[in-house]
Amino acid sequence: MTTEAAIRILAGSMILLSLLLYQFVSPWGLLLALFVALNLIQSSFTGFCPAEKVFIALGIGSRCGGSEPQAR
Repeated sequence: MTTEAAIRILAGSMILLSLLLYQFVSPWGLLLALFVALNLIQSSFTGFCPAEKVFIALGIGSRCGGSEPQAR
């Protein structure tokens, strides 16, 4: 799995979690969806994604779509 795919899974999961929080806990749960959306927008403009840095540090995915993480 690539890092990009892992980030998409994380973002989608956070949006679903946000909707569940909104439905069953509080309307403030939508703030999580807002945070995820703003993070996705800023990363598309700047190229910086904190989740990518964390996933690479944990060895999840790869930068270029290969099956092995790149060496530092």
